[in-house]
Amino acid sequence: MRSRDSAADDDVLAFDIGGANIKVANGLGWVHSEPFELWRRRSELPAALKQIISPRPPRRVVATMTGEIADCYASRREGVADIVAALTAATHAAAGPGCPVGIYLVDGTIVPPEEAIERHLAAAASNWHAVARLAATAVTADRAFMIDVGSTTTDIVPLVDQVVEATGHDDVTRMTTGELVYTGVERTPVASVVRFLPWRDRRHPVASELFAQTLDVWLLLDGLAEDPNSRNTADGEPATRAAARRRLARMLLADPAEITEDEAIAMAAWCADRQSRQVARALSRVAAAAGWRPRAIVLSGHGECLARRALARLGWNIDIVSLPESLGAEVSRAAPAHSLALIARGQLA
Repeated sequence: MRSRDSAADDDVLAFDIGGANIKVANGLGWVHSEPFELWRRRSELPAALKQIISPRPPRRVVATMTGEIADCYASRREGVADIVAALTAATHAAAGPGCPVGIYLVDGTIVPPEEAIERHLAAAASNWHAVARLAATAVTADRAFMIDVGSTTTDIVPLVDQVVEATGHDDVTRMTTGELVYTGVERTPVASVVRFLPWRDRRHPVASELFAQTLDVWLLLDGLAEDPNSRNTADGEPATRAAARRRLARMLLADPAEITEDEAIAMAAWCADRQSRQVARALSRVAAAAGWRPRAIVLSGHGECLARRALARLGWNIDIVSLPESLGAEVSRAAPAHSLALIARGQLA
């Protein structure tokens, strides 16, 4: 990721504050992402945000969020209020009390902190709407879907004549309709995807433990690149193929030395197949509810590997537009923050 010193004119900084990651963008191509376990480090959030803002204070800060559902909060109202308060305190400490803070709502508006707290259900989990607005500009087809696959979840959003036409507008209704699928390419426990894995000519039961995550699956299948410096994994060991093989072996309660690389890859392919079925079923549900099949798909996020596998299962003959290809992988990974920065700048309708 580029340093703040190389970012041009940070008059706007846009945050996407999740339960496991903080992402920020300026809408000009600079993005930053860092892991932040909100449920464990709630009290540290103002300091973490201040550290991001301080190197080059902006004239305006805006934010969207999904972290309000973290289990350190008793309710969404409490979560929204705490995140808004943390961002406001960090902004004023780093950029001065005159720097305005705006919070993105699911109706597409940016409102002051006090209104966001009052309308907490509209502020909660609004990041999908921001990135869907960007996705809508990437296609000319009158009927399209955005598929945004991240580390934790998958968003499927219908786009009609370049306008967001989602059925659900909060987590509960979006999960009910299939527009929110709680599976992603990093943080999803393998035990929530499969109950068995193929090994030695049989289906072997898996342990209901957080020994491995989908990060390990997609590392082994080359859907995600290795990152030896990252230890945001189930066991705190590096995000490498070798370590992923060991973590997947533990799912069988086997010693890692008992599992060959080929066997681990076969297990990963089994997981990927089951995960792609889940996303494909959701795509079919959304299409059935809309009453039409999309003519184009916009892919967003860093889980394009999962989205493409799900689409291959469906066999739809459609155009595919990749935001990772057009924006770059880093910007696409922080697409909600990047989109929100563009909205705040008045560059995205």
